[in-house]
Amino acid sequence: MADSIYQAKENRYTDVMKYERAGRSGILLPRISLGLWQNFGAETPFAKSREILLHAFDRGIVSFDLANNYGKPYGSAEETFGRVMMRDLRPYRDELFIATKAGYDMWPGPYGNWGSRKYLMASLDQSLKRMHIDYVDIFYSHRYDPESPIEETLQALVDTVRQGKALYVGISRWPLDKMEYATEYLKAHDTPCLLFQNRLNIFDQSVTKNGLLEFVESKGIGFIAFSTLAEGMLTDKYLHGVPVGSRADRGWHLTKEQLTPEVLTKVARLNEIAKERGESLAQMATAWVLNNKGVTSVIAGCSSANQLDETIKAVNSPVFTSAQLSRIRECVQTD
Repeated sequence: MADSIYQAKENRYTDVMKYERAGRSGILLPRISLGLWQNFGAETPFAKSREILLHAFDRGIVSFDLANNYGKPYGSAEETFGRVMMRDLRPYRDELFIATKAGYDMWPGPYGNWGSRKYLMASLDQSLKRMHIDYVDIFYSHRYDPESPIEETLQALVDTVRQGKALYVGISRWPLDKMEYATEYLKAHDTPCLLFQNRLNIFDQSVTKNGLLEFVESKGIGFIAFSTLAEGMLTDKYLHGVPVGSRADRGWHLTKEQLTPEVLTKVARLNEIAKERGESLAQMATAWVLNNKGVTSVIAGCSSANQLDETIKAVNSPVFTSAQLSRIRECVQTD
């Protein structure tokens, strides 16, 4: 591989990014983390993915969120990240906070899914090879496994730290009662949970209603939010129909059927509030998530460096007034 000509910008930590402590830990995360779920697999030209990754780092984003099955085909997002690591980011490894996860379908057979010790540990070994790194900064259980003993899943996380393959562990999308057990188990085994990851956006506030966000904050665990734009609904993209080639047009985790007249009316009303605040709907939606007490960082997906810059603006969004927050609640309340 050719030697890199990349040199990170000297002002990357003094330009626009802000940082928040992850619970009661020594880790500071950028308010915006970069997610590699989409646009970083083999289906995306490497040069485009590389441009976004390096641009993110130049803007102070040091937190990169991956999973074993991200990209098409599975694993290709980690492979892309690994190529950039080898070519460009190797000198900056100690500045990066790299996350990966395992828990969803990855390879055929009974050991390529869920939460067995065999699957989790084999998956992490594969992820490290794809990314050309010796360890990840945090390794997550991607989802709760109702079949495997919960202690087996949690002990596998503990042992990845003891083996030096992960510095911290996290939990993603577990229900509250299982998260309560996991928190105590991990703490008792000297590997406290650093981050809990779940969906949070203006349309989906379940983690605030079911007590999960409040619980993790009370335990000194950071919260990192994904799907902050509700798969693109909380943008101006669908205000005037469904563009050809858009996520809803392709039926990729968002369908035309979800964009009901009622939903689009809510989106339009939210867009008016954003305009009054002098920002885009996407920026307001991101800022709204960051405004929630206990939220450490949000995971932003993007398809271009310019789109990432627009998202980063949310870090310095105007403070929400009580009237604006009340109007947002009114927009999304259900009968």
